[in-house]
Formats: sequence, structure tokens, C-alpha cells
Amino acid sequence: MNKQIIFTAAIFGAVAVVLGAFGAHGLRALITERQLEVWQTGVQYNFYHVFALLFLSTFTRFKIKLIAAAYYLFTLGIVLFSGSLYLLSCRELLGWGWLGILGPITPVGGLLFIAGWICLAIAALRHR
Repeated sequence: MNKQIIFTAAIFGAVAVVLGAFGAHGLRALITERQLEVWQTGVQYNFYHVFALLFLSTFTRFKIKLIAAAYYLFTLGIVLFSGSLYLLSCRELLGWGWLGILGPITPVGGLLFIAGWICLAIAALRHR
């Protein structure tokens, strides 16, 4: 599990760097300031949870089910929260107005982040 967590964190870390740079340099002239803020929020939460995943990789020797749950919750949270923000911020640029239906998915990703942090807290409390 440790190797899988580190691999996932590395991939999402690379994605966050690429998308952060793309937002700062490639999108700045193409989308509104508000849309760019939404994009950057996606990048920030992507990075925060890359670090959370790396932290999880150090605790795989105890309460493995809770750590595994946090891993899956953080991973899916990145996809739903950050992924939906990336798409929502570019929907006008892409001409895909229908992407607005992703709006309710963003808070679901946020709830998954919260659940992941709660799993980590419980694992820490149960550790002897």
C-alpha cells in the first residue's frame, strides 16, 4: 500500500505542477480573473492532498483499513473536487456550457476530503 500511495501522490503532484503552470501562463489571457481563481483553488487543494497522501504513506503500519480508507477518500476527493474546478473554470473557453452540471460534484469532493481527514484522525487516536 505504501508504494501505491507514494505513486499516486507523485502522479497527482506532477499534475498539480503542470496545471498550476498552465493556469498561470497558458490560461491567464483566455479566461476571466474569477475563472482563474477557481482554477487556482483546484490546484491548491490538489497540492494539499498530495501532501496528505505522502503523509499517509508514513503510517501504513498501523490501522491499515483506516489509512486505506483515507487514501481512497483523498484520491477520489482530488478527482472530484479539483477535477470539477478545472473543468468548470474552462467551460466557456471549451464551449461546453453543459459542464455546469459538475457544480454539485465539487462539494462531494470536499466531503470526501473531510472524511479522509477524519479517518486519519481516528487512526491516530487508535494507534498505541
